Amino acid sequence: MPKIGQRNRLEIVRDSPQGPYVDGESLGEILLPAFQRPDWAEIGDVLDIFLYRDSEDRLVATTRTPKAMVGEFACLEVTDVNPKVGAFLDWGLEKDILLPFREQKTRVQVGNKTIVYLKLDPETDRLVATARFHRYLDQTEHHYRKGDPVKLLVIEETPIGYRAIIENAHTGLLYKSELSGPIEYGQSFTGFIKEVREDGKIDLQRDPSGYGRTLPLAEDIYDRLLDAGGYLPFNDKSPPEKIRATFFASKKAFKQALGMLYKQRRIEFKDDGIAATGSDAN
Repeated sequence: MPKIGQRNRLEIVRDSPQGPYVDGESLGEILLPAFQRPDWAEIGDVLDIFLYRDSEDRLVATTRTPKAMVGEFACLEVTDVNPKVGAFLDWGLEKDILLPFREQKTRVQVGNKTIVYLKLDPETDRLVATARFHRYLDQTEHHYRKGDPVKLLVIEETPIGYRAIIENAHTGLLYKSELSGPIEYGQSFTGFIKEVREDGKIDLQRDPSGYGRTLPLAEDIYDRLLDAGGYLPFNDKSPPEKIRATFFASKKAFKQALGMLYKQRRIEFKDDGIAATGSDAN
């Protein structure tokens, strides 16, 4: 059975001037607006469809992908506040999603960004957001292992680091002392499991560890170096923000990769960058 608030594979069963209808099985036929119909789609074709209800309780089908679906956490921006019902958040679809007053920990204002969990309202079957998201975190046993890549969403800053939701389920901590720079509230990125403690708490890190991290980064730097004609305006004194923006790595990891290339005699340091050595430099 197709699920509201999720992506579903649904078949086009008939056409209309307003657009094609897809088979929602027990939910009935559901209109996909004509402007969202792919050029190639015909009756009998199966489309990847997201389903939700509008303010009049009508089922709406869309081929667009929202910023979050039912059962997921996201950082969304407040676009409007209705004094009677609550705030509306931009979640990437035509109609904004409601964050009711009763689901707010503190009152939000237009322009604020807030971490929310998306759920189905049991009374209306509509999607709503809740900022009281901690109750929806997974408290069951997890099976992460050291070095696993994981999707992270930063939810708060602590005196020693940043707490993040892991894979829309558990939480862990990124330590400030191990980061090349600050992280923003609501930032989402791929991180790594640093350690799973005996008490089940999870330590995280922004970059992979050890040789497995350094070798691919070193090769990426060297490939870019050759593509640039044998010189890059980066070295161990480059700002960490510039390194992160270009190589998607911390300054510590970048310096380790440069050290590896230098020991292999593949690069030499210049005053304001690095240069390739040997025959590859030409």
